[in-house]
Amino acid sequence: MARAQFSAETAGGGRFVRQPNRFTGRVTPHSTSPEGGGPDEQGRWPLEAGRYRLIWCRACPWAHRARIVRSLLGLEDVISLGTVDPIRDERGWRFALDPDGFDPVLGIGFLSEAYLATDPDYTGRVTVPALVDTLTGRVVTNDYPQLTLDLSTEWRRFHAPDAPDLYPVELRPEMDALMAEIHTDVNNGVYRCGFATSQQAYDEAYTALFARLDALSERLAGRRYLMGDAITEADVRLFTTLVRFDVAYHGHFKCNRQKLTEMPVLWAYARDLFQTPGFGETVDFDQIKRHYYGTHEAINPTRIVPLGPDTSGWATPHGRG
Repeated sequence: MARAQFSAETAGGGRFVRQPNRFTGRVTPHSTSPEGGGPDEQGRWPLEAGRYRLIWCRACPWAHRARIVRSLLGLEDVISLGTVDPIRDERGWRFALDPDGFDPVLGIGFLSEAYLATDPDYTGRVTVPALVDTLTGRVVTNDYPQLTLDLSTEWRRFHAPDAPDLYPVELRPEMDALMAEIHTDVNNGVYRCGFATSQQAYDEAYTALFARLDALSERLAGRRYLMGDAITEADVRLFTTLVRFDVAYHGHFKCNRQKLTEMPVLWAYARDLFQTPGFGETVDFDQIKRHYYGTHEAINPTRIVPLGPDTSGWATPHGRG
């Protein structure tokens, strides 16, 4: 069998099975802890402006979600932002973009330092996004799907007056089901293609990926956004995969039935979001390519980063609104 990129996350039959999220604390106004206190007995941290720091990487789609949601909700002055370098080595995500290689708020050089300060016995893969408590240096959560939902619901008192409702109560049952399908077949589906170590595992993931993209194209042919006429969390989650599709997943992960630019509905939809404030300005195609092609040595042993594709099309009219 082929060598796995992440052997601990490769199951029988060569299937990629993503590791669970280790830290699942939540910041909420319902915490019984006092201001400045740690988590209560239910793992709930007190809701405080300026206390928590969101660590993300411009290359990572899971972290990109949190960056977009933070912007859309107007939480930039409430939750600070730390950015790790797109090139990750055996020590994990590093703060090489900051002066002297240390995060200016947390004072650490590697995100793994915060993980180990929280759980000294942690041996899993260090992932972004991570919400870190600046008072203790501990990781509150790396549970990326819950983190963005909490930004919409638990942090509501700090939202900008014109912030969108990204997780409307009346739409949640349908949204939750749709987001679960998108996660399995698209968000994680591209990784199931790319990190597969058997032909069968790859074939199954590839088939599910494009079947879901076809279904989403059909859904979006008759509506501007996934849930209707307003942007929701579901759109954010789909966007961060679509925006990486041609520059990384099509070639690097062998998701090559079509490029995004060859799927007319999804291409127009993705450009619509890209040109919406809060989306496009958070995208860095160079860092995306450098991360995927430069850190997955089992897939791309030469670590050569492609010069293409041409990304100028993202600025062209989308005709959807």
